[in-house]
Amino acid sequence: MKKRNILAGLSLCFMLVAAGCGNNNAAVDSGNATNTGNKSTNAGASDSKNYKIAISQYVEHPSLDATREGILAALKDAGLVEGENLKVDLENAQADQANNLSIAQKIAADTNDLVLAIATPSAQSVVQALSKSSKDTPILFAAVTDPLDAKIVTDLEHPGGNVSGVSDTNPEAINRLMQFIATQFPNVKKLGIVINEGEPNAVIMADIAKKELDKHGIELVKAAITNTSEVKQAAESLAGRVDAFYITLDNTVVSAVDTIIQTANDKKIPFFSSDRDTVEKGAFATVGFKYFDHGYQVGQMAVDILKNGKKPADMKVTMQEKLDLILNLKAAAAQGIEVTDAMKAEVADQANNIIQ
Repeated sequence: MKKRNILAGLSLCFMLVAAGCGNNNAAVDSGNATNTGNKSTNAGASDSKNYKIAISQYVEHPSLDATREGILAALKDAGLVEGENLKVDLENAQADQANNLSIAQKIAADTNDLVLAIATPSAQSVVQALSKSSKDTPILFAAVTDPLDAKIVTDLEHPGGNVSGVSDTNPEAINRLMQFIATQFPNVKKLGIVINEGEPNAVIMADIAKKELDKHGIELVKAAITNTSEVKQAAESLAGRVDAFYITLDNTVVSAVDTIIQTANDKKIPFFSSDRDTVEKGAFATVGFKYFDHGYQVGQMAVDILKNGKKPADMKVTMQEKLDLILNLKAAAAQGIEVTDAMKAEVADQANNIIQ
């Protein structure tokens, strides 16, 4: 698999930049993740044809990496094996928009059987670049928060064109997490959020959280950042002003989440995230899912396109439906949280989603 970190100094044309990061994290440690149990169409069937796909990933962090691994696992289960009958061109922008645009232009100039874009900025750039070419190469997106707001598709049920995929955000996950904070942490009156407001996905999720928090009389206090180097200072600026931390699937913030975890532990501040991976790293709780499974779902769509001739135009955009509360007990101890039986009772799959 070939990685390119293109550090070109292209003249910057601005476009909507949004990540869906996820999140990070409503996810899982990709190395230990298991798929949903539904094997891809034509699972294990040999295929004499050779395929070439391109993957544009906005940045490296656990949720997006697990998404990519899930995609490739679904393809492998269907008999499409990298290095055998499948060539994969993996491009990573390292959270740099100039790189992201250059990668999209390169992919548009190449010939591929399918293009996969992981995170909102990557999807936006790839869709725009291919739309300017004469090619109608199928595109699937993953880890995108709101494909309508990001103008990646115009209709979720009937996408039309050559683009479809899976959103990694279910508003119900955000509402449930805010409700958990309100009911189980009655002393939380101000919830601090470190946010890059240049990522539309982060803004959308923060707005959903605020609406739910308003119902419970909890104020959402923002500390704005523009790059990963500012995350630590932003978290420290919130300490002493808020009662708990929260982050969205904000790629910029998630890439530097270790600094928030450290601040939360040092200051004994409960930390809530939007993805499982961040909880596994040291946040206390989220309502989420496994990003490996998210990627696997996208990979199954890829199999339908490559092997069964389906068109993205006829494949509706879906979102994650299987949600659960996820708790990290070690993080709770580090952040001075007493985990009650009432908290644990809100976890449906306690064997997998209460992390010891």
